[in-house]
Amino acid sequence: MSQSRLDSFSALQTLTVDDQTYHYASLKSAEEVLGDLSALPFSLKVLLENLLRHEDGQSVSTKDIEGMKAWLDKRSSENEVAFHPARVLMQDFTGVPGVVDLAAMREAAIALGGKAEDINPLSAVDLVIDHSVMVDNFGTEQAFEQNVQREFERNKERYEFLKWGSKAFSNFRVVPPGTGICHQVNLEYLGKTVWSEKNEQGQLWAFPDSLVGTDSHTTMINALSVLGWGVGGIEAEAAMLGQPISMLIPEVIGFELTGELKEGATATDLVLRVVQMLREKGVVGKFVEFYGEGLGQMSIADRATISNMAPEYGATCGFFPIDQETLTYLEFTGREPHQIKLVEAYAKAQCMWRDNDNPPVFTDTLHLNLGDVEPSIAGPKRPQDRITLSEAASAFESLMAKTISVKNATDVVKMMSEGRQLAEYDQPNETDVAVEGEDFSVDHGDVVIAAITSCTNTSNPSVMMAAGLVAKKAVEKGLSVKPWVKTSLAPGSQVVTDYLEQSGLQDDLDKLGFNLVGYGCTTCIGNSGPLPPAISAAVNKGNLTVTSVLSGNRNFEGRISPDVKANYLASPPLIVAYALMGTMTKDITTEAIGEDASGEPVYLKDIWPTTQEIVEQVRQFLTPEMFTSRYANVFDGTQQWQDVGADDADEAFDWEASSTYIKKPPFFEGMSPMPTEGEAIKGAHILALLGDTVTTDHISPAGSIKEDSPAGRYLKEHGVEKSAFNSYGSRRGNHEVMMRGTFANIRIKNLMLDGVEGGYTRYVPTGEQMAIYDAAMKYQKEQKPLVVFGGKEYGTGSSRDWAAKGTILLGVKAVITESYERIHRSNLIGMGVLPLQFTEGKSWKSLELTGDELIDITGIESGVQPKQSAKLHVHRSDGSTDEHELLVRIDTADEAAYFKHGGILHYVLRQITGK
Repeated sequence: MSQSRLDSFSALQTLTVDDQTYHYASLKSAEEVLGDLSALPFSLKVLLENLLRHEDGQSVSTKDIEGMKAWLDKRSSENEVAFHPARVLMQDFTGVPGVVDLAAMREAAIALGGKAEDINPLSAVDLVIDHSVMVDNFGTEQAFEQNVQREFERNKERYEFLKWGSKAFSNFRVVPPGTGICHQVNLEYLGKTVWSEKNEQGQLWAFPDSLVGTDSHTTMINALSVLGWGVGGIEAEAAMLGQPISMLIPEVIGFELTGELKEGATATDLVLRVVQMLREKGVVGKFVEFYGEGLGQMSIADRATISNMAPEYGATCGFFPIDQETLTYLEFTGREPHQIKLVEAYAKAQCMWRDNDNPPVFTDTLHLNLGDVEPSIAGPKRPQDRITLSEAASAFESLMAKTISVKNATDVVKMMSEGRQLAEYDQPNETDVAVEGEDFSVDHGDVVIAAITSCTNTSNPSVMMAAGLVAKKAVEKGLSVKPWVKTSLAPGSQVVTDYLEQSGLQDDLDKLGFNLVGYGCTTCIGNSGPLPPAISAAVNKGNLTVTSVLSGNRNFEGRISPDVKANYLASPPLIVAYALMGTMTKDITTEAIGEDASGEPVYLKDIWPTTQEIVEQVRQFLTPEMFTSRYANVFDGTQQWQDVGADDADEAFDWEASSTYIKKPPFFEGMSPMPTEGEAIKGAHILALLGDTVTTDHISPAGSIKEDSPAGRYLKEHGVEKSAFNSYGSRRGNHEVMMRGTFANIRIKNLMLDGVEGGYTRYVPTGEQMAIYDAAMKYQKEQKPLVVFGGKEYGTGSSRDWAAKGTILLGVKAVITESYERIHRSNLIGMGVLPLQFTEGKSWKSLELTGDELIDITGIESGVQPKQSAKLHVHRSDGSTDEHELLVRIDTADEAAYFKHGGILHYVLRQITGK
């Protein structure tokens, strides 16, 4: 740990717990100089402590610390500060390219006159392998074992590489596959609430646990009062190497919770309501902090469900302060008694203990009475689009009315309510398509995937027990899942399996096909695996709008399955219920979901557990011993993991030329000791014109690799059979695959083309339509720069570094939009791509761009300064030129420095090597 070299505010004090003395930066002591800090939001108190502890007169100055106090006057700030997280959390999809970059940086460091060992994590780094298991097999006792076997077969090279990294780098640990999802492992084991470690002088320091992670749902740990959020892999790599996270002191939105959930409502229903409210409020780039007497009724698991989905409501974090429930959870999950005493003593010494009588002040506030929360789902393609459960069927009818072409759209609603077929209304799409080899058919609205998945809900024993109880009651009634539904259960940790098995509820889930398929993100990340071939064929034959239901946090189009157009987020017990009903076209709250053994209708209310039943199951079958037992040897892994070979821990990685998984990236090739001067962008072609809410799922390669895609062609050319393509996520360590999949999502719409979905563009010199990758390579051969235009909320979604890496490798010099989501804008800068924004009221549509224009960007020739303006020059095909002002979305001095150097890693590399 680096220590404060200055103490301008006399903050450095000691704290004794169990005869152990800790040094710490005292907020109470700093108050004597700064003034009263008691009303500062708890999340900003964590930030202030971080600044006090790292004051050095350079990255952290007295002005930065005074800016935190000044925040109380305006409740907002334009001050830039440097945040030094205690640790970094990675998952394997984003972690592999991070380790690839570090390995490449070692070679670049040598080329610049430095040493390989200079490139080494300075902060604690944990990488959890959780994104690689796919649901190939389901509904059988053998599904888990078979899926794990396939996982190791597919990912042998990646796992060998990660093992090399764990040996070659210090401060770098790998949690093996099959353990759980990184965020749940973080919550149940890694997170400490208060961190402690010795500095270079041997002093033991205590300070708030904090982190950044290479997955946007890193925010889940905010429930345990750990400040952290998702960053791009690029930023995370810099943080590992000792660079602070540069940020403006954020506005903090206070979200007051009162009352308690009513009978029948779950934590999932609550978080969907919270997401909807905060999206409507607009909290992008802001902290959200929860307060109010309702927190006293809320478990850490329920809080974690809310914190987890901070990216879905757009906030940087969703923070809960320390209270008695924090201590109870730490004790129950097996943390050391001394650690729990330290958390309480430290929180009270720092005035970081929640007090209902004296809440902080906030930039703005919202209020929700928990008793007003209704059972809900969200979809069909955005998590903020909440639908009250009783209105789900009618909402799907409306969706069909908008998306299916008929002579009279109202006929669709009439048809569905009457149970008639679309063919009766002269509808060209097929419907009620027979499944070959089966005695059933599939139709619009049928649920073909029902997945209990994701860290969001599988971390919560209450909703998992509720799912088990729904299964138990359904089995007792003689119900069964509809035969066209692909069912799966992928818990976030092995503890979930323990309590479901101990309670006997796993047996009931198994009887309905919700057998264990793996410990990982699975369906939520797009690893749902293929539908049974006959069902997939029927869906595609009829061009059917079939549905999925999943207990995840993301349902963006094209993410869950290429066969499924409408995806709905729901609680685990509702997942089971919808699997039984098998369709989204019926009102699950009033219509029968099936028939019992006597042929009598069974309704949702007949199988839905009471709150008391759920509480009793959790109380009886979830024990502290489950946590201590499962995490006792968390880094050892199974025999399969132990059998994975790895090269000796050489300082430099031995790149295998024939590998299609791990390739040396080109980012540092020909890197000069000093950065080059800035220059204008001249004569750029437009690669894509994109609409609003283009997500990182649209931009970054994700999901399956199509055989006829540029990436598929590359793999076949390198001897890889289609059956061994694996996913884009598993091949993130190979830039050749990833750049070919950038902007290649099957649902992306490049509006340069009329009515075309997928990763295509118009190659302007010939007017030919082709894959975006193929066109970009043609432009590169001609040494033509490229730009991309977007709409509002460009880059919404996960912290996908390849959305930025792929963009720069395609030759895109600038992205021009109406607004950005935080993480992707930062990642673009981190890779040397210039993010530009239209002035208010302007857009590429208002400029009437077609994609045929040539683009100049000027005003950046002498380098860029934070929030400066630039000029957009549009050269049209008729010979005319018009100019427009743009805002350069480089918001801080550190971001300007990163861009000047061509990216954050280039900046860090030059800093480390003294260049």
